[in-house]
Amino acid sequence: MSFVAVDWGTSSLRGALIDETGRVLDERQAPRGILGVPAGGFPAAFDALFGDWMAPADRRCLISGMAGSRQGWVEAPYCPCPADAADLARHVIPVVANRIAMVPGLSDSHDGVPDVMRGEEVQIFGAMQLTGLHDGVFVLPGTHNKWVRVQGGRVLGFRTFMTGEFYALLTQHSILSRTIDPAAPLDAQAFVQGMDRSARGGGLLHNAFGARTLGLFERMSAAQLASYLSGLLIGEEFRVQRLDTQADVVLIGAPALTARYSLALDSLHIQPRVLGAEATWAGAHALHTALSGGDVRFP
Repeated sequence: MSFVAVDWGTSSLRGALIDETGRVLDERQAPRGILGVPAGGFPAAFDALFGDWMAPADRRCLISGMAGSRQGWVEAPYCPCPADAADLARHVIPVVANRIAMVPGLSDSHDGVPDVMRGEEVQIFGAMQLTGLHDGVFVLPGTHNKWVRVQGGRVLGFRTFMTGEFYALLTQHSILSRTIDPAAPLDAQAFVQGMDRSARGGGLLHNAFGARTLGLFERMSAAQLASYLSGLLIGEEFRVQRLDTQADVVLIGAPALTARYSLALDSLHIQPRVLGAEATWAGAHALHTALSGGDVRFP
């Protein structure tokens, strides 16, 4: 039977009506992220956008993303890594019994410091379905970028980088905001220069100041500096990750961001697979299938 998949993030709300084969029948979205929903207002916000989809008494819904956080509709405790789709399905919790359920997200730890994701886990399992890859590195660019290690269809672990947020802070609230045009289109040459500078070391805090002095000495324009700074920050991720050039790499995200990571990977002679929103719906279908039979049941 068809079901409803919802990705409810911090700033946006989107959903899809999906049939039993995984085909998307319809999609909707609204700027109703969890931060814009008042206390106790989640059921009304959900009904306003998806109430007609949920009209059939036997239709079910899976919700992923920040709606399952402490600030969301119902807090869903994280599923620890390593985990596969069946493990994640076993941690799904009810919002409305046998009708609406919340996907929990994944957790990892690095030297005792926790790391978490909400929403990206569905995209990862969807990407496995769409690409047929069950081993490799899955990269999800965004405000908080995720680098995920997958082996045998299981998420072994991941690392989060606050790259997107740091870029916003530096271009909007630091001295660099006076000489950088963050709205400028990607300049591939300037971006690669930033990547190269990061790879040579020197430290991000030092290299970032170069985004000011290159403008001060008129070596780069405000538009070029935006791409240069982006290259510095993304280059720092690559420097820390030390990516195996033989690994299969999957990029999942908005085209404006995956284009930058594709450019960075190209410099390492790696050709990634690139996916967008379709990964979310494929992952939701995989989880719904896991919850529709076997020893795991819809809560």
